[in-house]
Amino acid sequence: MIKIFKFLIIVLCFCSCNHSNKLVNDSKELNKIVDKYIENGSQALLLVRLEDKKGKTIYQYGKKNNDLIPDNEINESTWFRIWSMSKIVTISLTLDLIEDGILKLDDPVIKYIPEFKNLKVAISKTGYPLSSYGQGLGTNKSQEDKPCPYEVVDNENEMTVLQLINHEAGFYYSTTGIECLDDILASKNLANSKNSDELIQRLSELPLIDFPGNKHFYGLNTTVLGLVNERASGITLDQLVKNRITDPMKIKGLRYNKTNNIELLPVFSGADQKIRLANSGELDIMGDYVPGYDINNKLFMGGEGMIGTADGYADFLRMLLNHGQLNGHRFLNESSVKQLYSPQTQLENEYGYNGFNLWVTSSLYKEKGFGDEGLWTGGGYEGTHFWIDPKRDFVGLIMSQMFETPKQGHDRDNQIRGEVYKQIFKNE
Repeated sequence: MIKIFKFLIIVLCFCSCNHSNKLVNDSKELNKIVDKYIENGSQALLLVRLEDKKGKTIYQYGKKNNDLIPDNEINESTWFRIWSMSKIVTISLTLDLIEDGILKLDDPVIKYIPEFKNLKVAISKTGYPLSSYGQGLGTNKSQEDKPCPYEVVDNENEMTVLQLINHEAGFYYSTTGIECLDDILASKNLANSKNSDELIQRLSELPLIDFPGNKHFYGLNTTVLGLVNERASGITLDQLVKNRITDPMKIKGLRYNKTNNIELLPVFSGADQKIRLANSGELDIMGDYVPGYDINNKLFMGGEGMIGTADGYADFLRMLLNHGQLNGHRFLNESSVKQLYSPQTQLENEYGYNGFNLWVTSSLYKEKGFGDEGLWTGGGYEGTHFWIDPKRDFVGLIMSQMFETPKQGHDRDNQIRGEVYKQIFKNE
């Protein structure tokens, strides 16, 4: 009986240890899809990495255009500008500070940033907040009803930490499509601020696009959340990441600012439907300047400013997959992680919903061959993408550095992820 029991244990362990290998059993087919996007001229480089919850590599493949990138190796240790993939890190820090009693979700933002006490809201001459016009939402009724020139009115609503997390606080990027609003934000050169205090001062001079709490509008809200984290804790955002996330969980490939041995890849653009080096100021999400990555940089932008490797960011994702802990250290309580993927905004979207800046996919992803229902997903401005599969206990990363992907690459993430799940469903 004892021998039979031991045999069962061995069999169960074997099945468990080899479960991840069954997720992708035709790596050549997946490689072909990655190759396609290099060969069709839509990507300068691509790295795809899948990891199980224990950190075992399920699949990894990197490819580059050797004419554009003759020297750099593309692998799990390559450093990438991850832009909006910084957001979930900053939000996780906020939840950690809440657990420690330093912050509350319903705290007013002016408790930590009193410079925002007199913020204004931009409205059209007919009285509509400018959020009614931006990000492809169209105009209001009559031809005379236009957003520019706008007027400003006093902000009537209290702005809270929760609204920052959910992009309901009224901050935006200089890509709203409302020229007069985009121009004034771009003129502030936010990313060129020398430190957090100067950034706060420049932000305080800009109107909000809507009254806080009125509408979800994607923008600089998480950057402001990072400023709240700093003010509430008395510690800079880079040190918060180091002290609370990367050091205790032994994550090496996630940080603000380069060190002397970190080399970042060039910035590529496909805005002309052909890959080239990006022009200065072309990445205009905040105007002519992008976040600084120099070792002496003193401004840490919680919504855009981090750099990471595929290995390092996968470690962070695995912490979420492991319900808030990694490498023997608990960073978040399970209840906090659950908040991250619980429904918050865009609840009427047929493709899924937003949690705390995690997009959770609907059944339509499976129906269209893009993946599966219930994936936690996100991405960054230069073409980085991630997903977490809590059902099968693995994380996926698609890493690139491409602004304005040419049209032949627009389906990249869905095609790569779709092939992964095509193989998964075949094996299940």
